[in-house]
Amino acid sequence: MGSETKSAIIDATNSVLCEHGYAGLTVQKIADEASMTTAAIHYHFDTKAELLDAFLDDLIERFESKLTFEPTDPRDRLAAFLDQVFTPSNPDADGFPVAMMELKAQAPFQELFRKRFRELDGVVREVVGEIVADGIDDGHFAETDPDEVARHVATTINGAHARHVALGEPLDETRRVLENALERQLGWRPESGVAA
Repeated sequence: MGSETKSAIIDATNSVLCEHGYAGLTVQKIADEASMTTAAIHYHFDTKAELLDAFLDDLIERFESKLTFEPTDPRDRLAAFLDQVFTPSNPDADGFPVAMMELKAQAPFQELFRKRFRELDGVVREVVGEIVADGIDDGHFAETDPDEVARHVATTINGAHARHVALGEPLDETRRVLENALERQLGWRPESGVAA
């Protein structure tokens, strides 16, 4: 019951954050969305900050779980990675990009958020860096600095999601631009499957 209730609170937080933004995020609205009392929420989370920390934990865990790939070939892993970050699981219901944008906007003022987004950035950069290093070692990618490619990919992902949320730009447009850049850096495109 406890984990189900916490999960319902996290889901409700996501919904309220997407609908009302950070400024409109209140424990009362979360309680209303979850069909429970504010006391039930405070039973699980002493403060709103603690709740948002748990919410960010959930977002990071969901994102990390999407980055577990079965393919061992670095080319397939990189293609799978791009599929995961540029393809929403449920475009009509997935509020992940909006929720992330709302909380990222608070990062300059909330050290907790800044810390958590650094963690998320670190996950992205580590995964991409390992894929690129493996691809170079296997002779599939051109010699380059894996950390530099990882930083470029992480920055592009952040920009893509910001453009998607703020401007309504489709994610596939930025993915195409990133793939063109990866072709120049690595000598490879996801649809080609082999080094150029």
